[in-house]
Amino acid sequence: MSEIGEGALRDQIVRVMRQMDQRGLNRGTSGNVSARFQDGLLVTPSGVVPDELTAGSVVFVNAAGESPADGARPSSEWRMHAGLYACRADIGAVVHCHSRHATILACAGRPIPPLHYMVGVSGRASVPLAPYQPFGSVELADAVADAMQGGLACLMANHGLITVGRTLSRALAVAEEMEEQAAVYCGTLAIGGPNLLSDAQMADIFERFKTYGQKR
Repeated sequence: MSEIGEGALRDQIVRVMRQMDQRGLNRGTSGNVSARFQDGLLVTPSGVVPDELTAGSVVFVNAAGESPADGARPSSEWRMHAGLYACRADIGAVVHCHSRHATILACAGRPIPPLHYMVGVSGRASVPLAPYQPFGSVELADAVADAMQGGLACLMANHGLITVGRTLSRALAVAEEMEEQAAVYCGTLAIGGPNLLSDAQMADIFERFKTYGQKR
């Protein structure tokens, strides 16, 4: 993300927040988005609905957790974003949303199992569940970083979904796919539960993913 200018990153953050709202991944002021920038991150402000969000209201938080005194307050979840960047040099963006089906599973205490090969878009065979901690807390940031490990997505108990990626567009794409897989899982639970893929079958999927799509 460092090769992209600050202005472009701010514009992308606004666009992704609005896309989440338009695509039904978020409602109102829930959710937040960030991008790695310089020694810290650019993150959405606290309590601002997507339609009122501007590039200028996106907040820079430095490595010490400080933001400009004359600017907007950063999202209450900025520690969660900062914690992921601190332990994952491979990511440049974080997307957090309260999408309906992922949140239903998070509130039921259910991780997403390997019921469909597209669960593998999360980077792992299943999507884990981080234990509940209050929003905005250091404890939640630690729980999410631990649950995410080398993957690209995790559920947050009694809270929602969080995804990461090299870019904002990739993190958003993972969030959309995980919400779809959460919806499929909820549907299977209503008719007796899913027929899960085996470890070997998911390992085969990860090999096939290596040659899927266009080279970049």
